[in-house]
Amino acid sequence: MTRKRIGRIAIYPGTFDPLTNGHVDIIQRGSTLFDWIVVAILINPDKSPLFSIAERTEIANCVFDGMPNVEVDTFEGLLVDYAKRRNAKVIVRGLRAVSDFEYEMQMALMNRRLSPDLETVLMMPSEPYTYLSSRLVKEVFALGGSVEGLVPGLVEKRLADNSKLLPPFKE
Repeated sequence: MTRKRIGRIAIYPGTFDPLTNGHVDIIQRGSTLFDWIVVAILINPDKSPLFSIAERTEIANCVFDGMPNVEVDTFEGLLVDYAKRRNAKVIVRGLRAVSDFEYEMQMALMNRRLSPDLETVLMMPSEPYTYLSSRLVKEVFALGGSVEGLVPGLVEKRLADNSKLLPPFKE
């Protein structure tokens, strides 16, 4: 259930499958810039996530439990429609490398076309997380590598608990 928020509301959308320390870094720093930051977990029936939407929501709620201006929610459909429902004026996106820029720019411009009053703020992660992605975490874990320091401890534990459920890594 979402609550009505007042002030500068930012949406940080993603699948967060799994939530990484790069995501956490962006959310923590974003929470100092905005009155509220909503971690908006996308429900995408076309994807086969490692963690269910309920698990991803639970994990994010646990990780951000001590941050009173961070809220976890889920959404389907167009991000701009969700942002309007939440009275958000800002979308926060992480920008790890130059290779991310073209995609993020296209998304930001399309969102602006669909909702001219919605701004996109691109944030660079802290240096240790510039290469980190959920996809890489899943690949490393599936191949037996350590993800310690790449994901919150709770995610690392959940990955270990569900290791039999991981599909084999495919190139």
